[in-house]
Amino acid sequence: MLFSKHFRGYYFKYIIPYVIGIGVLLFIDYIQLNIPEYIGEIIDTLRGDQNMLEMRNLLVMIAYLALIITIGRFLWRYTIFGASRNIQFDLMNKMFKHATDLPQAFYANEKVGGMMSYYTNDLEAIRMAYGPGILMLVDSVALGSFAIIRMVRLNTTMTLYAGIPLIVMFVFLSIVMRRFQKMFKIRQESFEDLSDFTQENYSGITVIKAFVRELKQSLTFDYKSRDLYGKTIGFVKYQIAIQIIISVAINIIVLFIVVYGSFQVMREEPTLTAGQLTAYLAYFFTLLWPTMALARFFAIQSQAKASAERVSTFLNAEVTVKDSGDVVSQPLFGEIEARNLVFTYPDGDVPVLNDVSFKINKGEMVGILGRTGSGKSSLVDLFLRTYNVNKNQLFIAGHDIMTLPIKDVRELTGYVPQDNFLFSETIKDNIAFAYDEVDMDVVTKAAQLSDVHDNIMDFKHGYDTMLGERGVTVSGGQKQRLSIARAIAKDPEILILDDSVSAVDTKTEEAIISNLFRIRKNKTTIVIAHRISTVKQMDKIIVLDHGKLVGIGTHDELMISSPLYQDMVRRQQLETMIEEEGEDA
Repeated sequence: MLFSKHFRGYYFKYIIPYVIGIGVLLFIDYIQLNIPEYIGEIIDTLRGDQNMLEMRNLLVMIAYLALIITIGRFLWRYTIFGASRNIQFDLMNKMFKHATDLPQAFYANEKVGGMMSYYTNDLEAIRMAYGPGILMLVDSVALGSFAIIRMVRLNTTMTLYAGIPLIVMFVFLSIVMRRFQKMFKIRQESFEDLSDFTQENYSGITVIKAFVRELKQSLTFDYKSRDLYGKTIGFVKYQIAIQIIISVAINIIVLFIVVYGSFQVMREEPTLTAGQLTAYLAYFFTLLWPTMALARFFAIQSQAKASAERVSTFLNAEVTVKDSGDVVSQPLFGEIEARNLVFTYPDGDVPVLNDVSFKINKGEMVGILGRTGSGKSSLVDLFLRTYNVNKNQLFIAGHDIMTLPIKDVRELTGYVPQDNFLFSETIKDNIAFAYDEVDMDVVTKAAQLSDVHDNIMDFKHGYDTMLGERGVTVSGGQKQRLSIARAIAKDPEILILDDSVSAVDTKTEEAIISNLFRIRKNKTTIVIAHRISTVKQMDKIIVLDHGKLVGIGTHDELMISSPLYQDMVRRQQLETMIEEEGEDA
């Protein structure tokens, strides 16, 4: 049974169905052992005076017991197995909630395919411990005890002889189950590796095809699947070998009982009747189930412990980005200020932002420029409280961001990430993602402002078109514009676009930026871009380089004060000229 901190509480939460189920199970275990006794009496009756009335009464009693046992078995299955399913459901929700709370740093090191194995194989193994595991433990102890007591009453000597091999078998099982647990854990790790590889290849199928790596990836999959197959077969062989050893031992004991019991029946002064020997054999065969159940319990327990360790490791992962004890909700608006901001990633040693200071006023359109790796995306991650920052370095509406509830900060903000992630839902559901109910007027207006409405209407089902996984149904440019529409539909105080118009043509970009200028009056908009044309007309441009602020001001001001900005302008002008000459040629 599982008693670590993440699992023991469920025994108390579902104590009522467990008590009812175990109570019914004990009652059924007790009364079902009357059936062998009645059968033995019937056999002895047939050997005597053929008392048909007594035999008929015994048969009626057996029928009544069979009906009670049938009803009882339904009840304990419903309560015990039902509780285990509810625990699996609760654990799954707990794990998903924890997954949504974990910081970005966790997912930088954890693979999605591996995590999915927690929700499938591992949770199923844990459920087995709460359901069939508890059943087998209680049933084996109770039914085994009841059967042994009745066997001792019939013939103590024969029971002692038969019990010695059972005790040896129990000790043997206790030893081999440690190896069983280790083998199951190794198998689960192999399954996790294969799941992660498969998920990654499905997500990157376009890249695999583009680089003609289908054969290589197929061979790698074959290698990983063979590894899982080998470990699974080894695990099953070990399991079967244990079952064979147990079966052989049981058959030897049965043979002993038949031979020894027959001598007791045929003695001049028999110590057993034929009916009692039959009942004794029935009790022993009843005892076989507790023995097998105990072996199965150890197997289930071994698997559950291995899975519980893996799930516990996941649940023990620290939620580092969370509200501190002194957070207070405040009236917020779109003003952002950085004061000597320094930031280093949790797994890094070198600051990606160093001594950055600026102020973005409410209602400003601000561009952020810089070469690759200059810290642009890291900066907006901090605006969203994706990571922790030092106190008194980043402020929203004059309040230290570390003293504000994370929920309030994120509700204030609309974000369009670089990867433009879309869900496997309809287009309208993706655009209205910020709302519980879909308002088609809001959805349509947002799509028009992001210049994607006409593309949507070209689809057969329009806004009801289902997108494939991660939005593979649409092109890169359409995906970007749908992501922008999703952020616009939220109508946030602060709108952040992280390189979100790079996949659209210049004309579409100009239309989107123009629409943002028109609809974002008195609301703050931040645009990370590589093209000067994207941010040229904005109220303020922040220029970063190697994590440091190297320029801030309007386009005209930066053309005078920032050498880096001037160099970027000249390079992009040269690229434009080369492209135009190529088109003319």
